[in-house]
Amino acid sequence: MVIEADGGSRGNPGPAGYGAVVLDADGETVLAEVFDGLGRATNNVAEYNGLIAGLSAALELGATEVDVRMDSKLVVEQMCGRWKVKHPAMQPLAERARDLASDFDRVDYEWIPRARNSRADALANKAMDGGSSPTVASAPLGGASERADPTGATTEAISRADVVEAVAGPAVAPTTASADVAATAWTGQVGVPTRLILLRHGQTELSVHRRYSGHGDPELTELGQAQAAAAARALAERFAAQEIEIAAILSSPLRRARQTAAALAETTSAELEVRDRLIETDFGGWEGLTFSEARERDPELHARWLSSSDVEPPGGESFTAVGERVLAEKDAILTEFPGQTVVLVSHVTPIKMLLRDALGAGPSILYRLHLDLASVNVAEFYPDGGASVRLVNDTSYLAGL
Repeated sequence: MVIEADGGSRGNPGPAGYGAVVLDADGETVLAEVFDGLGRATNNVAEYNGLIAGLSAALELGATEVDVRMDSKLVVEQMCGRWKVKHPAMQPLAERARDLASDFDRVDYEWIPRARNSRADALANKAMDGGSSPTVASAPLGGASERADPTGATTEAISRADVVEAVAGPAVAPTTASADVAATAWTGQVGVPTRLILLRHGQTELSVHRRYSGHGDPELTELGQAQAAAAARALAERFAAQEIEIAAILSSPLRRARQTAAALAETTSAELEVRDRLIETDFGGWEGLTFSEARERDPELHARWLSSSDVEPPGGESFTAVGERVLAEKDAILTEFPGQTVVLVSHVTPIKMLLRDALGAGPSILYRLHLDLASVNVAEFYPDGGASVRLVNDTSYLAGL
């Protein structure tokens, strides 16, 4: 038989539910549907419960061999044994799923894009809306509030592993919600931050020759594509190791950013959305010129541009204007994804603007801060208005390219 399973959380953690569909060997005829809510839980907890429910339902139907299809790369990779289940609160879920799988003669796992998992996704959403199937095949594990986590730790705390540790290396996640609050108490910041992972696009022909590249739309070079792939692998592995869910990948509309973002979306299965306000500065008449060529063409204007963020290139956009639209986008993101982890794939100037805002720095940082191609930066923004920069210009994963 074929199992399609999914789970979701509106808030991560938040109201959560799972769904699973059991189909015949051809994947055409629906034999069973199971779905139920979990109270307050994370996406990962909900996804594992979808798998557990699907395996249980298939056993009840007498299946001896199953093909499991899920859009959760984390669950698929962990069940295949390629990724370790490091977080103690997730280990009982994986163990329960493995116990059920051992009752079959064969279980194969396949990651599929979310669009191909629409049946299970619809059931999970129905569960989050308060619905449940008449007979739930297996008691869910790992919810919070209404249902206890087997480890005693809250799923709210589990979802808050520090993103900088996920990007920079292994870490031990807090085991209680109070531990997470205590970690930032010395700064006076209150609440759970929204974590922005700021990824610069890979190399283009214009960046090879160090030319102004604003609203022009060059493609990634072959090296640029390799840089994007390396960044995607590194982020996916590190987030999975810490069991941190990417709420969304938001990209500049320019091709070089979208190609970089697409590599990450394919690797993580996170939703990719284009945001126009993440576009690079419009350099106007200097587009495609080198620094020296622009200075020779407009010496007086170029000198004033370097000394003031209010000055516009000929027919272009000032850094002040860029900052206004980028910070407006940041405010929209914080409202849309409170307390979640979001990846922004953009360009030098927008990323510098976000880091400048988080640091509370002046305009001089725009001219003093260096950001490499395909580099990762991390900034956290708290609901009380505080902010913290956790990482700047990480390119460790590009070694050897």
